[in-house]
Amino acid sequence: MYAIVQVRGTVNTRREIKDTLKMLRLHHVNHCVLVPDSPAYLGMIRKVKDFVAYGEVDEETLAQILHTRGRLTGNIRLTDEYVAAHTPFEDIDGFASGLADGSAKMADVPGLKPVIRLHPPRKGYRSIKRTYQQGGALGYYGPEINSLLYKMR
Repeated sequence: MYAIVQVRGTVNTRREIKDTLKMLRLHHVNHCVLVPDSPAYLGMIRKVKDFVAYGEVDEETLAQILHTRGRLTGNIRLTDEYVAAHTPFEDIDGFASGLADGSAKMADVPGLKPVIRLHPPRKGYRSIKRTYQQGGALGYYGPEINSLLYKMR
């Protein structure tokens, strides 16, 4: 499972990049979506790699993000009781492990918003004009996306 975080805005960008970000449901900076590892999503990620940070998310970080930033319709916090009542999972941690191994989807929890609105990273982005390999904040992070998500919790 990939976590994709929009880092740059879309002013003066090409229409196809704006459309791809819209298809990924990334409408604002510091919003995050979780997508499965499929060829269709990888092609979309490659197209917008200069505007997002992405990488493989682990289940501990996923559980922490869902605990702190998971929201239901009406901006209600996601709770363990709600997950236990509406899904076969016992709590958010079980749901996060199901998401991480691919046995669950975000749509399995009714009313869960697919976009996670994150706080800007503590200590800021390194540079939003360079890739992660060049010392910036864009592009492929790999497992290091977990540290970025931790700073944005």
